[in-house]
Amino acid sequence: MTEIVPTSGFRKAFKRKVRGNKNLEVRFRDRVAIFQVNPFDPRLKTHRLAGRLEGLWSFSIDFDLRVVFSFVEPSRVVFVDIGTHDEVY
Repeated sequence: MTEIVPTSGFRKAFKRKVRGNKNLEVRFRDRVAIFQVNPFDPRLKTHRLAGRLEGLWSFSIDFDLRVVFSFVEPSRVVFVDIGTHDEVY
């Protein structure tokens, strides 16, 4: 199972974007549970980022909400940011 370490920036963005929206909170928890078992599950649409975010990865929570993360060890990741495509890219 993949261990997740959120940055303080991720926590702040999570509070702004997800916390308080029950449907989004449930969707987030469901996607993270899938991610912990298999970060490359096709439902997540996990992909490597390019440009100024080169070296980071992203997976989808819903149509426009994404989590940006980094692999620090094979079974450990750091959640860096969460937001819409325009906000995080």
